[in-house]
Amino acid sequence: MRILSKRQLKELVLYAPQHIARLEKAGLFPMRVQLGPNRVGWVEAEVLDWLKQRLADRETPPDTPA
Repeated sequence: MRILSKRQLKELVLYAPQHIARLEKAGLFPMRVQLGPNRVGWVEAEVLDWLKQRLADRETPPDTPA
C-alpha cells in the first residue's frame, strides 16, 4: 500500500486543497489518513479508483443507465 502526500495528491488530481477538503466532507472523495499530529496522506489505490470512476462517468452518456 502506498500513501500519497498532499503534494503528490495535488499533482495527480489537479484540485486545490480546499476543494479536496470540501469533496471529502461531502463524501465524494477518499478520506485522508491521519499519519501523525501534523501529517496526513491518502491511500493511492483509493484515489486511483476515484479517478477511474471519473473516467468511466465521462464515457457513459448522461441519458444512458449505468
